[in-house]
Amino acid sequence: MGEFSRLIGVLFEPAKAFADIAQRPGWIVPMILVILSAIGVTAVLSQRIGWERIFRHQMETNSRLQQLPQEQKEQTLATQMKFAAVGGYAGAVVGVPIIDVIIAAVLLGIAGGIMSGGMRFKQVFAVVCYSGLPGVISSILTVVVIFLKNPDDFDLQNPLAFNLGAFMDPNAGSKFLHSLATSMDLFVFWTILLIAIGLKAAAGKKLTFAGALVAVVAPWALVVLAKSALAGVFS
Repeated sequence: MGEFSRLIGVLFEPAKAFADIAQRPGWIVPMILVILSAIGVTAVLSQRIGWERIFRHQMETNSRLQQLPQEQKEQTLATQMKFAAVGGYAGAVVGVPIIDVIIAAVLLGIAGGIMSGGMRFKQVFAVVCYSGLPGVISSILTVVVIFLKNPDDFDLQNPLAFNLGAFMDPNAGSKFLHSLATSMDLFVFWTILLIAIGLKAAAGKKLTFAGALVAVVAPWALVVLAKSALAGVFS
């Protein structure tokens, strides 16, 4: 398969595409697309919404920050704005590859080691990179929403109504449950499914699809629970 066929195939014929990726692992093109899409969202956020509006909105939904004196709030806001743009671009360029490497290493340890899938790191890393393509679609939709919505109404934590948290009031109820609901996201589930299909293709008969799915869902669930617990404690 050519590169374009792989990119389209991952989204519409993942089993066929990942079988080809497992034979000839590659990762540069999908990683570049994910990084560029993240940079694009950061640039549009900076120009269209503005970091001050974004951080003030976050302060309004954080009960702990609301308890700070006004002077301290402004100092916190100034610090956030100072590093916002640089952090956003650096997170895209540096953060995406680092996160992909970590995810691939964890999955290799579970699916390749504990479950004896027998795949190589390069195969798993390629699977993780290609499975990030739904994030490109999410980024494009986010940019569209940014231009369509009133900047004052934009919610950075829930730019798209594709997760359960988008239908909950962040200022009411449990922060733990809200964070948990936010993680129940259509694009996240799509990515998880793609990674599982990719791991199955890389392992062949050594790993069932159910086993591959467990290998992906188990560490993801632990991260989600930890994130939600921290949100419940510190928000």
